[in-house]
This record gives sequence, C-alpha cells and structure tokens, in this order.
Amino acid sequence: MKFVEEIVVEEFLPTVRSMLAADLRERDFTQREVADALGISQSAVSKYAHGEVATSDAISEDDRVQALVERIGDGLATGDMSRVQALIEIEVLIRQLEDGDLLAERHRELMPELREYDASFDVHDPESGARTTEQVRSSVRRGLRILRNTSGFADLVPNVGSNLVECLPDATDVEDVAGIPGRIFDVRGTATVPSDPEFGVSAHVASVLLSARAAGVPVRGAVNVRYDPALVDGLRDAGYPTVEFDVDRDAEGHDATRPTIVDAVRDADPDPPFVLYQTGGFGIEAITYVLGSDASTVARIVRDLVG
Repeated sequence: MKFVEEIVVEEFLPTVRSMLAADLRERDFTQREVADALGISQSAVSKYAHGEVATSDAISEDDRVQALVERIGDGLATGDMSRVQALIEIEVLIRQLEDGDLLAERHRELMPELREYDASFDVHDPESGARTTEQVRSSVRRGLRILRNTSGFADLVPNVGSNLVECLPDATDVEDVAGIPGRIFDVRGTATVPSDPEFGVSAHVASVLLSARAAGVPVRGAVNVRYDPALVDGLRDAGYPTVEFDVDRDAEGHDATRPTIVDAVRDADPDPPFVLYQTGGFGIEAITYVLGSDASTVARIVRDLVG
C-alpha cells in the first residue's frame, strides 16, 4: 500500500528543495542563507548541492514546477514573498498535482489497482484565505520596494506620513486591508518603512480605499502623498481621472467609510486607476490619494510621476 503523501515526501519535496537550493545559490545566497530560507540544515543544503539526494526527473522537468521554483526563488531573494507564502504556494501546487495530475499518475504507477477508479483528490482549496492574505502582503511588499527605489518619493510624503495599502477581494472593513504599521515617513530625505505589512493597521488610508469601493469603483490598492496643485495636474495630464472631495471631520473609527468620499466618487464615476484629493482645512493637512487595482500599480504611478 502506497499513499500519495509518501510520494510527496519521498519524491516531490526533495526535488523541489533541491531546485530551490540551486536557484537561491545562483542568486548568490550563502549556504547558511539557503538553509534559513528553506528551513533546513546546512548539511542538507550541501547534500542537495552535491547531488546526494535522489530527485525525480518527471517532477523537475515539469513546467509548472520550474515556474514555481523561479517565482519562489525571486520572491525570497527580493523579500516580496514570505516563507509562509512560499509554503502555501508549494502546497497549492502539490494539491493540483495530486488531483488527477502528475502526482496522481505517479501514485497509479505505484498502486496499479487505482487505475480501475476514475477518482480525483480535491483536498486543498487553491483559493484559500491564507493564500490570498499572503498574496496581498506580497503585493504590498512589491509596491514598497518600488517606492523605496524611487528617487524623490520621500519629498512626496506628507507631514502625517504616507501609507501603501491593499485589501482582500471582499474587504468590508480596515481589518481586511494590509498596510504599514506606523506609516512611511521622510527621515532626512529617505522614505523610512518601519515594519512589514500587516492587516488592520491603517485606519486612515484604508478608510479612503474602502470608501471608494463603497462608491462602486473596483479598486484594491491605495497610497497617499502630499497635496500640490501641480502634482494633481501632473496626474491628470498623465490620463488619470481626478476627484476632489470635502474634508469629513466626523469620519472616525476603525471600520468607517467616509460619506464625502463615497458621494464624490459616486458622482464622478471614475475609471480606475484614479486620483482623490482634498485641499485641507483648519488643522487638517491637504492630501492626495492614488487608487488602483493593487499596491504595486499605485506605487508605479507615483514612481512614473516623480520620474
């Protein structure tokens, strides 16, 4: 009797770990860094490097496996992908390959009795909440890298700080929105990001994003920068719809949408990506918001504007 899980442990995981170890070494990771990234020992990394671990050609030559290894290697190298997301992505592919695919076929080879059954094994949901959550965090990390590498972004950070956010597909409150704890601040001309993205930490920009969504615009990413008429004109000239809204002094709370934003966006009915702005008031700083399909998209818009 042979379980498909045994094939995963004995064939799939050694092959993928070997491929990932080789990929990361090609990206100039040290043996220690590879071990830390993969959660294995240095001696295991050494064995993979010297071909002392049996691997499967059928698995290593599969296009989907190769694409996943490259994507995870790039994500781990840039910091865009956490180890949790890497684990989830591998698990998702495993379940796909178990479901009437490569691993299922290997299972039938080892258990020929299974060939008389036309059955598949759907034991994992590829659209799981955990996977979606990690994908959102990854997108915010990519957007942050774009902003940090953008010369001049620090000059766009308002006095209250900037935040880059992205929400889950069915977001209803700020707990469904990932952002930067403590916001992004200009520290001596450098945009400083204090921590890794978390959910529920940006009541301000998150509420603006949720308000735009409440108005019917399918956006999931937003970033705020300082207000300047020339800045808004530049975004408008670049082809992005611009929408002005009035300051809402009563908009508070962790799950609040802002009626003045909802009304302004609903009246304008802009196609995303688009720009929201308010020109301030007594004790309230004027701010510009760029909203789009995800965090990376709005970060690129800011980068292109500065450039």
